[in-house]
Amino acid sequence: MTAQQPGDGSATNVAIIMDGNGRWATERGLPVLEGHRRGARTLKQTVKDAVGLGIEQLTVYAFSTENWARPRDEVAGLMEMFGKLIVSETPELHDEGVRMVFVGRRSEVSEQMQEQMAWAEAETAENPRMTLFVAFNYGGRAEILDAAERYEGGGEEAFRELLYEPEMRDPELVIRTSGEERLSNFLLWQSAYSELFFTDVLWPDFDRSTLEEALQAYASRRRRFGARE
Repeated sequence: MTAQQPGDGSATNVAIIMDGNGRWATERGLPVLEGHRRGARTLKQTVKDAVGLGIEQLTVYAFSTENWARPRDEVAGLMEMFGKLIVSETPELHDEGVRMVFVGRRSEVSEQMQEQMAWAEAETAENPRMTLFVAFNYGGRAEILDAAERYEGGGEEAFRELLYEPEMRDPELVIRTSGEERLSNFLLWQSAYSELFFTDVLWPDFDRSTLEEALQAYASRRRRFGARE
């Protein structure tokens, strides 16, 4: 890999930590699940914006392995909402030419959810415009541990093939909303040399202008991958 000069490239592989749904709802005196519903609408529009901006792979952090520790009613509501969204949004994503791939520990979610994920992936498998990776019941440490259990040597590329989705390219840019500045166990292997962009915007208020701001910030940075000038 060679160092990237300012302005000589655009991010085609982007990952987003969609943070701030609960805070957005609380600030408005609304139930937390209403924040998640608003966040789902934001994701729908962001996928369209990403396609229009030429992004080839978009990875979003939908539900982490740690999120099970949230209040039981919130988790139950999220699971119900996710299931409904898969069913309702997959046809439109298919029409947009977006391929869906879920990454995470599927065996720990309901059989119905597993079937819905498999259906969405099969429906969109041939779509060429963009791949949407949905990190669901996902944790970066869990992914590395699961790969390590099957690793028998062969180096970095052999190990990469054991990750949840070897087709996922390393994100050039990781965006996190809501003002927090950490990865929170997201794509720990893949983001080793990713550029990071943090914004105070809460996820439900994220829009195309914020996405473009992040992409512009990325384009101005030098990527050295450990090398010197």
